[in-house]
Amino acid sequence: MKVSQLPYRRVTREEMTAGLRHVIERVRGARSVEEILEARAEYLSLKTEYDTAQSLSYMRYTINTVDPFYLAEKDYYDEIGPEIENLDLQYASAVLDSPFRAQLEQALSPILLRSMELQRRSMSPEIVDDMVEENKLVSEYAQLMAGMLFPFRGEQLPRPMLMKYARSADRATRRACYEALGTTLEAHSEQLDGIFDRLVHVRDRMAKKMGYQNFIELGYCRMERMCYDVQAVQTFHENIVRDIVPVVSRLRLENAKRLGIDTFRLYDNEVFTPGGDPTPCGKEALFAAAQKMYDGMGDVPGTFFRMMCQNEAFDVDARPNKWGGGYCTEFVKYHQPFILANFNGTSGDVDVVTHEAGHALNAYLIADNRFALELGCGGMETAETHSMSMEFFAWPYLDGFFPQAGDAQRYRFQHALDALSFLPYGTMVDEFQHRIYAEPDLTPAERNAVWLELETKYRPHIDQSGIPYLERGTRWQYQMHIYETPFYYIDYCLAQTAAFQFLLASQDDYDDAFARYLQLSQQGGEKLWTDLLAEAGFRSPFEPGALAQLAAQVEPLIRRQNI
Repeated sequence: MKVSQLPYRRVTREEMTAGLRHVIERVRGARSVEEILEARAEYLSLKTEYDTAQSLSYMRYTINTVDPFYLAEKDYYDEIGPEIENLDLQYASAVLDSPFRAQLEQALSPILLRSMELQRRSMSPEIVDDMVEENKLVSEYAQLMAGMLFPFRGEQLPRPMLMKYARSADRATRRACYEALGTTLEAHSEQLDGIFDRLVHVRDRMAKKMGYQNFIELGYCRMERMCYDVQAVQTFHENIVRDIVPVVSRLRLENAKRLGIDTFRLYDNEVFTPGGDPTPCGKEALFAAAQKMYDGMGDVPGTFFRMMCQNEAFDVDARPNKWGGGYCTEFVKYHQPFILANFNGTSGDVDVVTHEAGHALNAYLIADNRFALELGCGGMETAETHSMSMEFFAWPYLDGFFPQAGDAQRYRFQHALDALSFLPYGTMVDEFQHRIYAEPDLTPAERNAVWLELETKYRPHIDQSGIPYLERGTRWQYQMHIYETPFYYIDYCLAQTAAFQFLLASQDDYDDAFARYLQLSQQGGEKLWTDLLAEAGFRSPFEPGALAQLAAQVEPLIRRQNI
């Protein structure tokens, strides 16, 4: 069935409340493990209906953020969501406190119960109203960014369409693009600062109500981090600064000279090769090339992508009032993944049918897993391993995406250098959030000063001056994760280290590397990320020396791609 034809009905507060309370009472009154497992089946049925309705309404809101019906539906789930989460917590607590817990761990999974423990540590009835407020603020930010238009050379462009000019070969065009970006953001600075300040304080308030020192610990619980903690991430930060930042700065400055750039400025950061961004084929040809690629990878990937196209499970055209980011979601009742993106004619369009499709393939592979609804694909570092690795597995097929001679090879160079450059940037975003939530009363100007300080630490090769507003340290305001999903961004960095290991392995034996990738992806959340890496034969980025070794292998690989 086409995604546009999937039936939607509102799953109400009343039916979920009654259904979940009945499940909770069944678990609490159970006289055997079997009775708890029967109650769990009822719970999963309820959650399937609720999660599907919520995902459908959110998807239809994001494709048009001013659609009055789906805006109201999204607002409804934002309002009742915390109440449902509180009932989920009561269910989890009933399972965890059951006298049959040891038997449940054998019948189900210790990881599932650990997930429930983290759920219990991240939720409390006393923060329900604060969670409703947080949801409203996130929606306010999303609508502001989706509706923002940027005047550029006689046109009014949404941000995704404006940013295609950030990849232009013409430096004056890139600068003009960033000037338009900074000037328009500055016009909305009061709103951007106000929304973020309220978000920081409501999150801090929730954490303190639950007995945490600040939001950092609560944020980690919400992300369900099971195989690493704050200290491990801090060590990762230090390793990035020591082992990756010097390599990235060296490569980017060398490449800048090759491009004729003396002073590397913020508006030069998206350009990697002479001639600017490699130009992909148009949308129809791009999807045809993607189908050929997935067929080449095997029957399962080929069948998956054909299903996505037949069911029209993509919305990739940029337009006003469409949500400005990209994502993959799924409608669990129908075993249907869905991808939203904003094509702008740049090489980023290729990333949609690789990165986002990596997420979607995983959803397709694990749809029938025992814990697909409860554990999903695992932590977000696992989810991003699926997507970022798929980007690299596309390398042998890139000629189909880039029809101009030499563009496929230019893209490989750009892709690898951009991916390595991302590690310091993504880690900077994470440290910024740690700093902000450790000091929630910082003023907007002080937050911007923190960002500029971290730019010097993580991206010393970039001169931040010369662009209105952005030179004051406000680049973070259009990094949507910072507002919407705090502490998510480091997962991209961790996953990037795994993706590079898949790339290196694929250079030696593509089929073996891809088989290991499919094996990792098929297991979903039933194993921890560090265990999945070990099973695939790779090092955890938390191991001493792992990033130094990675840098030593990736730097020559990048140099080999240069033409």
